[in-house]
Amino acid sequence: MSKKILVVNGPNLNMLGKRKAEHYGTLTLEDIEEMILGEAEKAGLKVVLMQSNHEGEIIDALHKSMHTCDGVIINAGAYTHTSYAIRDAIELIELPTLEVHLSNVGARESFRHKSVLAPVCIGQITGLKSYGYIAALYALKDIFEKGGI
Repeated sequence: MSKKILVVNGPNLNMLGKRKAEHYGTLTLEDIEEMILGEAEKAGLKVVLMQSNHEGEIIDALHKSMHTCDGVIINAGAYTHTSYAIRDAIELIELPTLEVHLSNVGARESFRHKSVLAPVCIGQITGLKSYGYIAALYALKDIFEKGGI
């Protein structure tokens, strides 16, 4: 039975391809989702994709994943730095969760340096543009196969 991963993209990620290419790359969210789906198939994983600009919808998707998924990849966008509600949802679902950011948040504005999600995620992947999602897929696959970190 293949494992299922929820991939969450937060606010403004629906605008990829129009945002600063030096930070976010040139691909659209649709391009990245196609890449994720293709790599997931190669890896023998199933993926559920969702994007929302609304905090409550992200929380609802995380809650639902507790019963339907085996792991989570989340790019919460700006909510990374502000949403204790999303942090609490990640902690509550008790699924291995990887935080992904397209840009190197540590090399950007100081308000982006702190993630309130990091303490409840198993790791962060930053600065690799769209490849961060692929690295996260394979990291979760490895964790599933080995039974943990």
